[in-house]
Amino acid sequence: MSNQSDSAAPAYDVPRPRLGIILCLLSMLVFASQDGITKVLVKDLPIAQLVMVRYWAFLVFAAGYGVFQGNLRTACRSRHPCLQIIRALIGVGEIALFGLGLRYLGLAEMHALYAVFPLMTLALAGAFLGEFIGVRRWIAAAIGFTGTLVILRPGTGVFELAALIPLLSALGFAIFSVLTRRISQHDSFATNLLYMGFFGAIAITLWGLPGWVSPSPMQWALIAVLSTTGVLAQLLLLQALKYATAATLQPFNYTLLVFATLIGLLVFGELPDTWTVVGACLVIAGGMYAIKAKG
Repeated sequence: MSNQSDSAAPAYDVPRPRLGIILCLLSMLVFASQDGITKVLVKDLPIAQLVMVRYWAFLVFAAGYGVFQGNLRTACRSRHPCLQIIRALIGVGEIALFGLGLRYLGLAEMHALYAVFPLMTLALAGAFLGEFIGVRRWIAAAIGFTGTLVILRPGTGVFELAALIPLLSALGFAIFSVLTRRISQHDSFATNLLYMGFFGAIAITLWGLPGWVSPSPMQWALIAVLSTTGVLAQLLLLQALKYATAATLQPFNYTLLVFATLIGLLVFGELPDTWTVVGACLVIAGGMYAIKAKG
């Protein structure tokens, strides 16, 4: 998927929420487009190879961001190096899983199931970070997970094991998010990016390089677009967080599902069934209620 930016956001500029929302929507459109490109490429190329190229491009971006912030050496220092490494490995695994899922499932179904990750994050944050959840947020989680069951329909004969892939990917990103919250109490955003890029690139290279398949010129072009837009999406999201708070932007992150569904329909001819639409609406409703709920 779509690696979304760390919860450690840069300092806000003068609040301009409308501009922040527009930039957030653009970033979601780019993320969805990336998934469409990935879905094309994974038909013929190993997913590890695609993630490897993306991660090396991301590492260049992370190093450049550290230099831009003034001191790359300082960005290399972490108060939690072991947690940073674990977080990087989970992050790269989550992206690889999502890409694998695109080989078997449609964009709408993938994102409808993946959209449950904020509710997974909520539960994990309560269990491991001691964050207060409250009855309303547990109700929100129950609504979201009900939506997931509606999409999966276990026991009906239409359940596919492949549908567990986006759920595992969502769980991975939820763990990644909780670790980010923990680490970001002491480490800077630049440090988070650098550790994620460096150790993620090393890990995926050990996996992806041995199975390298030479891409065609067209595939190379798509890989270049995939790598470039990955950086572009991160930059758009960073800029969005400068003009609007994360709480303001969170509801608009669900437009990723809308954009992915449209791309799936227009490019791949994928029309989500009624159960997927109903389940996705429940997942989004649960996520929105969790944002609004205070206790």
